[in-house]
Order: sequence, then C-alpha cells, then structure tokens
Amino acid sequence: MEEYPEELRTPPVALTCLVGCPEVHPLITAHLHSQQPPINAIALPDFSNISVIPPKKPPTDTPSAGIIKRDWLSKHRTRIPAVLAAIFTSRDLSADPAHWLQLCSHLDNLKASIRGRNIKLVLLILTNWDNKDDTNEERILALRKRAEVDLKNLIIFVPDHEEELQKSLNRVWTVFGELAATYYRDEGRRVRSRLEKKNYTSIELYIRYCFKVAIYAEFRRDWLEALKFYEDAYHGLREMVGTSTRMPPIQRLVEIKAVAEQLHFKMSTLLLHGGKVLEAIMWFRQHTANYRKLVGSPEVIFLHWEWLSRQYMVFAQLLETSSPNDALYVPSTASVPEEKPTEWEFYPAYYYQLAATYMKEKNTCLEFALSMSVDVGPIDGSAESVVASAYLGQYSRLLEHEDTFIMQPLTDEEYTRYALAEGKRFQDSFEIIALLKKSFEAYSSSKAERAAAYCGLQMAREYFCLNDFSNAKQMFDSVANLYRREGWLLSLWEVLGYLQECSKGMSSAKDFIEYSLEMASLPETTSSVESFANSWGPAGPATHSEREKIHKEAFEVSRGELKLNSDEQNSAFKVNTDNPLYLEIDLISPLRATFIALVAFHQPTVKPGAPSLITISLRSQLPINVEIDQLEVQFNQSACNFIISNGQKPQTGSISNIQPGHRVETAPDLVLAANKWLRLTYEIKSDLSGKLECIYVIARIGPNFTICCRAESPASMNDSPLWKFENLLETIPIKDPGLASSGQKAIQVEEPDPQVDLILGSSGPALVGESFILPVIVSSKGHAVHSGELKINLVDTRGGGLLSPREEEPFSSDNLHVELVDMSCDTPGDKSEAPPDNIHKIQPSFGLISVPSLDVGESWSCKLKIKWNRPKPIMLYVSLGYSPQSDEPSLQKVHVHKNLQIEGKTAVAINHWYMLPFRQDPLLLSKLKSVSETDQAPCLALNEKTMLIISVKNCSEVPLKLLSMSIETEEKSSACTIQPQQEEFREAIVNMPGEEFKKVFTIFPKVNSSKLKIGTVSLRWERGEQPHSNTTASQVMKHRLPDVSVELPLLVVSSECPPHAFLGSPFLYSVKILNQTEMLQEIKCSISDSQSFVLSGPHSDTMLVLPRSAQVLAYMLVPLGLGSLQLPRVSVTSVRYSAGLQPSTASSLVFVYPAKPHIGDT
Repeated sequence: MEEYPEELRTPPVALTCLVGCPEVHPLITAHLHSQQPPINAIALPDFSNISVIPPKKPPTDTPSAGIIKRDWLSKHRTRIPAVLAAIFTSRDLSADPAHWLQLCSHLDNLKASIRGRNIKLVLLILTNWDNKDDTNEERILALRKRAEVDLKNLIIFVPDHEEELQKSLNRVWTVFGELAATYYRDEGRRVRSRLEKKNYTSIELYIRYCFKVAIYAEFRRDWLEALKFYEDAYHGLREMVGTSTRMPPIQRLVEIKAVAEQLHFKMSTLLLHGGKVLEAIMWFRQHTANYRKLVGSPEVIFLHWEWLSRQYMVFAQLLETSSPNDALYVPSTASVPEEKPTEWEFYPAYYYQLAATYMKEKNTCLEFALSMSVDVGPIDGSAESVVASAYLGQYSRLLEHEDTFIMQPLTDEEYTRYALAEGKRFQDSFEIIALLKKSFEAYSSSKAERAAAYCGLQMAREYFCLNDFSNAKQMFDSVANLYRREGWLLSLWEVLGYLQECSKGMSSAKDFIEYSLEMASLPETTSSVESFANSWGPAGPATHSEREKIHKEAFEVSRGELKLNSDEQNSAFKVNTDNPLYLEIDLISPLRATFIALVAFHQPTVKPGAPSLITISLRSQLPINVEIDQLEVQFNQSACNFIISNGQKPQTGSISNIQPGHRVETAPDLVLAANKWLRLTYEIKSDLSGKLECIYVIARIGPNFTICCRAESPASMNDSPLWKFENLLETIPIKDPGLASSGQKAIQVEEPDPQVDLILGSSGPALVGESFILPVIVSSKGHAVHSGELKINLVDTRGGGLLSPREEEPFSSDNLHVELVDMSCDTPGDKSEAPPDNIHKIQPSFGLISVPSLDVGESWSCKLKIKWNRPKPIMLYVSLGYSPQSDEPSLQKVHVHKNLQIEGKTAVAINHWYMLPFRQDPLLLSKLKSVSETDQAPCLALNEKTMLIISVKNCSEVPLKLLSMSIETEEKSSACTIQPQQEEFREAIVNMPGEEFKKVFTIFPKVNSSKLKIGTVSLRWERGEQPHSNTTASQVMKHRLPDVSVELPLLVVSSECPPHAFLGSPFLYSVKILNQTEMLQEIKCSISDSQSFVLSGPHSDTMLVLPRSAQVLAYMLVPLGLGSLQLPRVSVTSVRYSAGLQPSTASSLVFVYPAKPHIGDT
C-alpha cells in the first residue's frame, strides 16, 4: 500500500489558498488543520505567485487517450484550491490613490487567474484592535464590489487581541468550509450533469466522470455518493474488457487493471472505515473473481500474478490498519450473497498468505519468460527511457528532440521487453518472505498453529532457495516440531530432507546425523501416497530403500568415512578424534525412536550391600542393524556404574579410559535389530542407603561416535505419535509382564538397622503456663555415633495451630499455643569438649541440635523445655540421624525415629462472685431498671462493704500446691479498697484433683463509677509432687476480674438479732432503714406471723424517713420451738420508687437452744 501515492491513500481534504500578508499565514493554517474536518491551505506570500494555480484548459474534441489522468487527484489535492483568500491590511485601504490602484490591480489578476474554475473568493482585512472601528467603510464597499463577493465573505481579521483572534479564526474556518463544500458540490453537479445527459463519446469518459464525481463527493464527506459512483466507474470499466481497441492488447489490459485496482482500493477503504467489513470482503471476492482469469498474453503473464498478489497484499494491509469510524458511516449498498465468507477471510493473515502464493507464481512465470526471451540481455538500456505516461496504467518512451522531450507510445513488443527488464531488476524472494512472515506472525498470535506452520514452511523454502541456511533451518525446525507432535509423517519427511541439506550447507555434522537418523527411524510409507510425489523435498520418496540409504550415509559420516562439503563456504567438516560426535537423547528428543533405553529393577527395595537384578532393554527403529561397541550404565551413585562390552569385537581404546573400580561386563553381542528389544540383565548392589536411580545409558559406536540416552522406566514409557498407529508387532521390553508394565528405573536402598536407643521420658500431662521439661536420652548399644543430629518437631494432633518451622517471619508467643523454649544438653562422661561442628537451632515448633560422638555403650541426654500457652494436645517427633563410621560420615546415615503425644491441660479454673454483708440489703437504682441479667454488669454499693469470693478449682490430674493469691489493682487506691490485697500462705495449700479452694476478699468502693476496674487475680502455684524436677518451681496464673458499676444506694435496710436464742426467753429483733437520699422517703413496713415465735410490735405501718437519717423498727420475739427457726419475714417498700426489700432466707435464721447453760462454781 506504500506504493500508492499519498493522495490516494488518504481521504481528500478541502484545499484553500492564502495570498498576501504572510505574517498571518501560520496562524490561519494551524487553526484550519486543527479543526474537524480539517482544511489544507496553500500559502502564497505575494500576489505575483498566483501563477501556481494552473489555468483552466479549453475543452477539445480530441478523443480521450486514456481513462484517468495520473495527476488529476494530486492536482486537486495540492494545486487547485476551492477557496482563494486575498488578504489586505487596513492601511492598504486607507492609502493614497496610487496604492489603491495597485491593490485593485492585484485583485483583478486574482479574478483572472481563477476565471473558469468556479473558485470561491474571500477577502480578509487585517486590522489592529485599537483601530478596528476606524476602517474606511467606503473603500471596503468598493473592494467588495470590485471583487464581486458577498458581505459574509469579507472577514475583518484582528490578530493582536486574543479573544478577537479566536473569533476571527473560527469565522475563517466556517466561511472556508461552507465555500469549499459549495465549490465541490457545484463541480460534482457539473460533471454529474454530463453523466445524466450522457454527454460523453466513449466509455473511458464515462469512467473518468464517475471517478471525478466520487472524488468531489469525498471532498464533501458524502461517503454514500462517493461509493455509488466508484461502483459505477468499476462496472463501466468491466465493460471495457474485450471491447476497447484504443491501445495494443497487452497495454490495454494493464491500464484496465491499474484503474480497477485504484477504484477497488477506494471502495474498500470507504467500506472498511465505515465498519462494513463483510461488504468489503464480498467486494474483494468479486473483484478478484472478475480479473483472476484475465491473465493476458503468455509473454507477460507474470504481470497478472504480480497484480493479483498486490491486490491481496493491499487488502490485508487495509484490514490491519482500518478501524470503524463513527464519523465515516457508509450505508450498505452491496448485496451479500448466500455464500458468506469463511472465518479466515476476516483475518489479514489469510490475504498475506495468498499474496505470497501469487508472488511465487509470478516469480515462476517470470523465470520462464526470461528463459524463453532472447531479446532481454543482462542490462537493457532501452528500459531506462520508459516512463509513466500522463494516464494511469500507461507507459511511454521519453525521447529528447533538440531542446524538448517527446513522449512516444510503446508497442506491445517494446512494453514486453520493458516489463521483462524491470522484472529482472528485482528479487521477489525477499518480498515473498516478508509477506509470509506477516502471515506467520498473525496466525501464531491467533493460535492457528497449523496455518502458521504452513506459512513457516513456505518461508523456509524461500530462505533455502536464497542459500540462507541459518534462517531456513530455524523455520524448518519450528515446523518440524508441530509435525512431530501431530504425527504428520510425509510432511515431516519433507522438512527433515530440507534440514539435512541445511546442515550440509552449514557444515554441521552433528545436525546432519541427527536429522538423518530421525529420517531413517520414521515409519515406512505405502504406495498409496504416490499423490504426494511432488512434495517429497530434496530427500526423495520416503521408501525403505531411501531410509537405508540415509542410514548408511549417516554412519559413514560418523565413522569419518564421508565428508560434508559446503560449496558456499568451500570447507569440510569431518568426524575424527579431534572432532568427536556426541548425541544426547532425552525424554522429548525426536531421536527416541532411533535409540531408546528402558531400565527396570526387579525389586522395589533392597538392603544395603545386598545384590539386586537390573534389566536394560534397548530398541531401535533404524532399518539396518546397528552394532554397539560398548555400553556404559550410569547411576546417581557413581560407585554403581558399570560398562558392558561387545564380546564379538576386540577391546577398543575406549575401554582403557574406564575409571578405576568400575566393573566391566561382557555381552555375547550388542546388535540392535529393527523394532526388536535387546535385553541385558545384571546384578547390582549398593552400600549406601537412599534412592538408587539409573540416569543414563551411553552407547559408543566406533571410536568417535557416542549416543547418550536418558534412561526411562517401562511403567512410564510413551510411544511416539509417529509410531502409535503403525501396524507393527508389539513386543514388551522385559520378558516378565509385571516388570514390563510397572518396572521402575529406581530402587530404594533401605537404611541399616539402627543399634542406638532413643528414649523419651515423660511424667504426667503438661499444664498450661508451666515450662514442661522432657528428657531425651541417646544410648549407644551396638553402633558408635558420629556426626549425629537430633531433630525435634512439634505437630498439632488436630492438624492446625502450630506454625511451620520453615517460616522466617518473626514469631510471637502470644499467638502460639505451644512453643519449644529451650534445649539443654549434657556431654558424655569422658568427653569434656563439645564437637567442633556443634549445631543448636531453636524455633517455636522446630529444634535442631548436634549430638557428640559416642562410643558403643555410652549415652547422652538433653532436656527439652516446652511451654503451653493454651490447652492443646501435640505430637512430639524426635529424629536422630547419625553415621556409624567416622571416616565417611556424609555418605551413610542411620536414622532413629520416636514420637510421643503430650496432652496440654489447664491447671486451675478461677471463678468469682460478689456477696453483700450479712443481714444488709441496699436498694440500688440500677436494680430497678429492666435490664437482662446477662447484659447487666455487677453493681456494688458506694461506701458499703462487699464480699468478693475467689474460687480455685484443680482441673488437672495431679495435686497442686497453692502458694499465694493476690489482687493486682488497676485503679488508684482512693477509688477502691481491697482487703487483703495480697496474701502469702504460711503453708502451701494442697489442692487435690477436682477440689475447690475459696478465698474471701473485702471490697470497699469509694467513688461513684459506671465502670470500675477491680483488678486481676494472681495465683501462684506449683505441682504437688516433683520427684524428678521435670517442671519449673512455680507458675503464676492470672484471671482478670470484670469491671463493675458503683453507685450510691437509695436505701439500706439492715436487721439485727442475737446469733442464738433460748426457748421461752424473749429477745429483740430490730430493722434499721437508712435514707441516703436528699428527699423525704415514705416507707411501708410489714411483718408476717410465724408459728415458731410470739411477736410483739407493729405488723404493718407507714413511716417517713428524713433525708440522710435512719428509722428503726423494734420487735420482741419469744421462741416457741427448738433448733434452726425461720424469723418472721419483714418487708420494706419504698413508695417513691415502688420497690421493696426482703431479707434473704439465709439471713432470717436463728438457732434456739432449750435453756441457758449453767456453769457451777468451782
């Protein structure tokens, strides 16, 4: 698309011309370009430059020499303006008569230059802001009349005032836009009237008129009219085919195709930018169908394929670069046929691919035409004088005659020689590669692997034809990967043949042998693929004989008997001692069919030093038997490596390089037949525990050729996609069917039985808060201990709650339920120094400590300190790793594992409650509110004693000793008094399991508060029995008391009576009512009768209690019974608060004795 001129690639933009006053030209042109739609401008600094506008040519009756003039669109885009603006200053209007006459002369010249072209004239008068109102109106009127312009086309332009300048620029753009639209509409109507009146003498003029009307419509942004007339011109052009005799046949067809190409480009651009992708695709399909068969003369048929390739390339670029534009809305005018486009026709990659295909066809036809032509030499000088003619698609010879140049028409024979000479100058391969590369990248980004592979194959062939073997090999390798994965046998054969030739061209013996062995290992093809004879590539047909030929050639190169010559580099690469060949085959290598090695151990586990059988199975799909000189089997433990030599061949020099200590086995023969397993079984033993795995099986063929194959397990072997569906006899790699289906290339060598005891000592459960001491004892019974390490892991038995020991973030003991606090160790009796490599690492749930060297019979111990912050059961895992030998401690390790479940329990449970003084009841205001007991905080009476009872219950399974109890206050001492605040028990109180201990504290609130902090109960305790001191001495448990509210009681009712009474003896029972408010309180009192007492006093009464005073009710009671008797119930009710108080049942009891005791005189 870059070959097209800019005026064709971009939409037409209205053109204006500015003459005079060049100082304002940049302001006006910049503003016109920034608007939508933009307007271009020709800036002429002086009126003498008006001659750049070409004059109107008079009409002639000469027949048209072509269809569309080549520079007509460029002329209207760059040289013929729609509006001409003459710019004068206000000083020019006010000058002397001579200057005025000069101005009128310039104006007359302007009118004369645009006469006949219908160009619109505009007058711009430049004036300053200060002199805006001083303009000579008479001169302006005279200027208008002389210029014959309307008042709206005369603009007063003020450049020195920002606001007025913007208004002036906006008016200039508006006036220019309106006049330009009028100009292009008038021009379009003028040409369209000729079409309507059929005022044309040839079909060429009809096409030209339609093209002009469409261009004028584009200038006006009337996209529908432009598209309609482009279509009319296109259809008219189609009628010219086979009817026009104006030019020789070859050049006539070239001109028709050039015009059709331009018309279709304009239609496609309008449709695509208008969002009509489907219609654009259908138009392109119709366009290519119309001209696909118009190939022209056989001598220049390559021009047809070049033209067709360019159509696809340009349409692909349009699809890539065009995006729907709302401002460019084009209604659909094309009818969509029933056969809708395929999905690929909506992607540019499809068109790039076909463009490359037709360009290759052009290249082929051009080479044939050049080979058949005898007139075109290496350099044809006559072609340099051929230039493009005045009409689109025409060429003429430029001849110099005296001082002038003459355009002479060409004959078809001359044009053919010119076209051949031009085709010879350019190499189409680079353009083909560029097109294929765009298609390849587009298909790859769309995840269309197969289409991308096809384009990559075509691109690689072009590189190959250019002898660019590096790029060709890169693309062929990419394509071959897909063909291998999807099993495309014939296509892979062709690509590998090209890769063979590329490796020859690059003198790479390794690549050549790899590709040759892969080709020789491919499945055989049958005669049913003869239709692919043209696609074999340089390797020829994929027959058995060809595979054998490739096989022999590859091994001749590996033995150094055949050189790879590169004609391009004039060098050779030979496999010899200085340049050995080494191939590596892994699990995804394409050479797995060439050489595959399966290894299977006969047992899953084995004891150290015990022999185990191992079977090595080898298979090859090469067409000729391969004899191996030597096999080397390598393991992850190098001491187990061994070599298998071929008994049919003498020992070669390669065996002399065997490392000392490696064993050598001899096989009767090492010959790999096609699709047959070579099975070799040997004994192997390992003295090291752990995993023993076969890593590689290395085959040496000749002195300089080595194949290293990664070992595979029979259980995990997968067939190649190329061989999966071949009709071959299936054989198993190992005779034992069980091993053939489940055999593994690795075996587990067990550890030797440990002869060291690991003892975990524990006494009783762990209690929350204490540091639990757990002794760990390592005792050597039959093994010495060297380089020992003791690992400790704490794991939650419920699967959560403990952090992983690999976490490196900081830990907080408050967030951990259980943590390992410390590890302390002892040294053996005869070892006074710690080992030099002492390790001591502790994390909350993980610990690692070094164990010193121990001889047989010695022991070593350490103590683990574990702390429980919350009750949780854990599993303690202790692992001891050591080496029985001191010489090689890192090669052999013996492990001992022990575990112990430890239950972490809560030691004690602390509860509390509040009690009022005996026979005293306060009336609190908060008690009168309807608040549920669950939401109501404890409420204490201000300046009244309250009893706090602390209960301690032993929740463990062992006796506990309570050492002290205290309450740590948070408030100031003036807010609340607690007695006793701290008490150390003289003798430790033994609290048995399940037993409850209670302690009474007295609280005396002194301040009125809604949230009084009482404090925290601190209990210090220890285990009752510590025979081995496996825990710390004492622990402290804290229990925070909830906040309470304190308020002044309204009334306080207290009752008094003796602690006991005697039968028949009267005693005084009094009730005291204390009013602590500032108001007079009316109190109703009543007492109930009792069968156990004779009562003397008021049964029901109402009294008034003064503020801050008390009233006492006195009753005389005579007991009538014995034992614990219930006193008569007294009820006190406050009338103001509608609340009553009754003593509790416990406070209304008195014990009655039969009589007073009499003590005799001594």
